[in-house]
Amino acid sequence: MSKILVVDDKEMMRDSVAATLSRRGHVVSAAPGGKSAIEKVAQKRFDAVITDLQMPEMDGLELLGEIRAIDDQLPVIFMTAYGTVETAVAAMKKGAYDYITKPFSGDELIVAVDRAVEHRALVKENQILRAASPSATAAGRHEFVGSGAVMGDLKEQLARIADSHGTVLITGESGSGKEVAARRIHAMSPRADQPFLAINCAALSTSLLESELFGHERGAFTGADRLRKGRFELADGGTLLLDEISEIAPSVQAKLLRVLQEQSFERVGSSRSLAVDVRVIATTNRDLPAEAARGSFRQDLFYRLNVLPIALPALRRRPEDLPELVDHFLRQIADREGRPRATIEAGVLELFARYEWPGNVRELQNICERAAVLTVGGTITASMIAPWLGGGLPAVPVAAAGPGASATIEAKPDGSIAPAIVCKGEFTLDDIEREAIVATLEHHNGHRQKSAKALGIGVRTLGLKLKKWKEQRLVAQGL
Repeated sequence: MSKILVVDDKEMMRDSVAATLSRRGHVVSAAPGGKSAIEKVAQKRFDAVITDLQMPEMDGLELLGEIRAIDDQLPVIFMTAYGTVETAVAAMKKGAYDYITKPFSGDELIVAVDRAVEHRALVKENQILRAASPSATAAGRHEFVGSGAVMGDLKEQLARIADSHGTVLITGESGSGKEVAARRIHAMSPRADQPFLAINCAALSTSLLESELFGHERGAFTGADRLRKGRFELADGGTLLLDEISEIAPSVQAKLLRVLQEQSFERVGSSRSLAVDVRVIATTNRDLPAEAARGSFRQDLFYRLNVLPIALPALRRRPEDLPELVDHFLRQIADREGRPRATIEAGVLELFARYEWPGNVRELQNICERAAVLTVGGTITASMIAPWLGGGLPAVPVAAAGPGASATIEAKPDGSIAPAIVCKGEFTLDDIEREAIVATLEHHNGHRQKSAKALGIGVRTLGLKLKKWKEQRLVAQGL
């Protein structure tokens, strides 16, 4: 149902227009003059405004200017007498959507308003699509896969939370599916047909994040050449996901607290409060109570966010779901690539069951994709998978090779690595990985970017591993 504001100083005309539009199925609000209309526009998102042009307190042109300061894309239709058509045309040049000449029929009124509402819907849809994160479409296809007891309990919890309107705080390790959980809540909620927008709080500077969340007025800062609506305004009636909320600056935390408390905010560069109806879902992989105790996160904001808490389980806590997840990802990759679905040896699932999965479901998805793309013959083998799992597997005994045996890693001239391991007693995959990385670094004279590329891992991953091993005094401090 569309929300229409009717503005006219004559009660009979106001009531007549409102009655006609109500019979059409619109939700109609009425205002006796410009000042009252401006207050209503600031407090509610309307789909169209229909107003008289000649009013004593504030005429239609002044009202149009005030509305444009609040919402520069809200369609405004003027009702005008024959003698003021030229004024109405001038108003069109200033941004009015349309005008109708008195006396008009109910059908004329309905056609004009329906066209304005349709225009508003298209503009809003375009704004939401442009504001949506690049991964929004792909993320919307993700599902919660798994029929184990842990996932069963989680799905029930999400369904109960979805029926409410309270703020949700989702915690969990990186890669455990926090955004997927947020989208599932929205999809099952009464707001499912309204916008879902997400913003990564860790990816933006403080000033840019503030503008993205709350919008800004024209001239608010250098480069602000027009009014811009923020995510809160665009998500009105729907859901806003604040990803990695622990990373926002204290100044933005204070503004966010006010939105949660009062359901209103000001754009950057404006003192006018705008009301908003948005359900906030926040995610973090940090311990927010500990962050609040240290003073890096506002304690009052934490309490406002922690109304409906959800703790997502790590993948290692639900190994019974691994076969379903692997099958899901392999089918997804096969469909995307247009190739037959890869098969897996039984030993692969055994390796997966023993692995700790520090990167959780995201890591499993990446490994499945890598294996599906690189496999020869369409069958994924345990020998292919094992080197990718690093130190997350327990010790594996390797056959003894006699006195003086050792473990070595040979680095080929093309940058690839070839393990030549002969050891006595226990030799873990963690040892193999460490030797491979050290040998590759030595081959590339300590160049981390080249070494990471040769090993098929990220530079940051390489750095973290070296840091851990240096602390354990397992590698040279100069690496």
